[in-house]
Amino acid sequence: MTVVSVSMPEELLDRIDEFSDEHGYTGRSEVVRDAARELLGEFEDARLEDRDLMAVVTVLFDYETTSVEERMMGLRHEHEDLVAANFHSHVGSHYCMELFILDGSLETISAFVGKIRATRDTLSVDYSVMPVDDFTAAAIED
Repeated sequence: MTVVSVSMPEELLDRIDEFSDEHGYTGRSEVVRDAARELLGEFEDARLEDRDLMAVVTVLFDYETTSVEERMMGLRHEHEDLVAANFHSHVGSHYCMELFILDGSLETISAFVGKIRATRDTLSVDYSVMPVDDFTAAAIED
């Protein structure tokens, strides 16, 4: 197996170690391999290909990290055709939440989520994807 060197903050490494111990992993490498497989497989669902999709993406970051907020606004403007709505809110004493509603293909949604995940200093990125055509068909039948 190839050995790969990865840089990460000490606190993330501590969380990985704790997770490994609590969940019976043999060590950090197994946790990272499992996470990589999960990440790479997220958008490989054949049931979502070639369909109209809606996605909700939630991003959490420290409000003092203005570079994240600037990047979120940049992505919103770069992807005007994909972003149906965007909402910014303050959460707790020093966090911001950015919420994106997306309307597009699996490929464009996954690329957008990838760009958000690649944004330095985000604390959390969560999303859900669902086919819009399921709702359209149900509405027509009613």
